[in-house]
Amino acid sequence: MRHEDRLDQYVRSVDEALETYIPAVPMLPQARLIEAMQYSLFAGGKRIRPVILLEFCRVSGGDWETALPFACALEMIHTYSLIHDDLPCMDDDTMRRGRPCSHVMFGEATALLAGDALLTAAFETMLDPGVSPSLDPDRVRRAAHVIAAGAGAYGMAGGQQLDIEGGKPGADPLNEAIGVHSLKTGAMMAAAAQAGCILGGATETQCAHAVSFAKALGIAFQIRDDILDVEGDSDELGKTAGKDAAQGKLTFVPLKGMEECKALVASMTSGAIGFLPAFAGDAAAGEISFLTWLANEMMNRSL
Repeated sequence: MRHEDRLDQYVRSVDEALETYIPAVPMLPQARLIEAMQYSLFAGGKRIRPVILLEFCRVSGGDWETALPFACALEMIHTYSLIHDDLPCMDDDTMRRGRPCSHVMFGEATALLAGDALLTAAFETMLDPGVSPSLDPDRVRRAAHVIAAGAGAYGMAGGQQLDIEGGKPGADPLNEAIGVHSLKTGAMMAAAAQAGCILGGATETQCAHAVSFAKALGIAFQIRDDILDVEGDSDELGKTAGKDAAQGKLTFVPLKGMEECKALVASMTSGAIGFLPAFAGDAAAGEISFLTWLANEMMNRSL
């Protein structure tokens, strides 16, 4: 299968599954809340984290379709974090994915609740006994725990707190930026890779290599984001360009310069790919080619 076709298959499958987990229910009294959840969930995200989970499940020897509830849960968590990020009390942005943010469309209170409900729906989805009955219950428990940890105070939410606080006096700004984004961006990518490995039956060594791949990819992804925040156009990016720098956030371009940041993205992407041969044994020869292609696509993305 062509890499583009595999990516399309994953994204399409995730979108179709999400429509079953968060369906429109116009007759319910709280229909506006569910409309707000759908508004952000189906706003055209890249679905990178779900794709990483599904592919690591596949290359670990599992049936990727049984892992769809977990892939969808990741996207629900990611979407909730974006809704909350855009709120006036956080990044105070008005545009996301090329259209008005949730709080602009539905008001702050409903946007806040939409994020809360999506986070809760993620765990409803992963832990529903009827969703993936063929999966080993222990794998389900372990995968859900990894995703929960990636989203919490020692993962994404912790990174968001550090991002709000900004740099500390006397600290090395570059190390701080890496620390912030290792949690804010990298933790959920690492959780995606590790959960996929768990669901697919990977070895402990393979899980460790997958996590290392995803952590490096997460930092490369964030540096690329910072580059686009400087070079990109708001209409093309679908969000307000230049906002992070204007708010004085710990971003990589002011710290390292544009050319060195581009070199860092390339070197970190190459380093990430270096962890993939752990999945290229006799039973999976050549299977890492999609992940290699995906990493390079992320390195060169314009959105």
